[in-house]
Amino acid sequence: MVSRHFHWVRDNKKQNTMNIELIQGQFNAKDAIDIITQMIHIKIKFHENKISKNSSEEDIKMREKKIKQLQKDLYEARKYIEQKDKAININAEIEISKNV
Repeated sequence: MVSRHFHWVRDNKKQNTMNIELIQGQFNAKDAIDIITQMIHIKIKFHENKISKNSSEEDIKMREKKIKQLQKDLYEARKYIEQKDKAININAEIEISKNV
């Protein structure tokens, strides 16, 4: 089950925080690998699209490093999930905050 809801949190530090619950649920191994793969590929594509002719060498290297780390993380996640015979729990939340 993929949840699509959010809520605002206000704390004492005059900071507004919005939490978006992207994923919360149990998945079989195939679906778990599929959803994680798709999410990581989106992040990789984001970094690839940010590399342009006008990018500095430092920026390109930073993005390439992030892409390699995401690929490594995906490989490790797949290995981990494939070793499990049971349902896989996945929870993913985005926290957006802005100081007021």
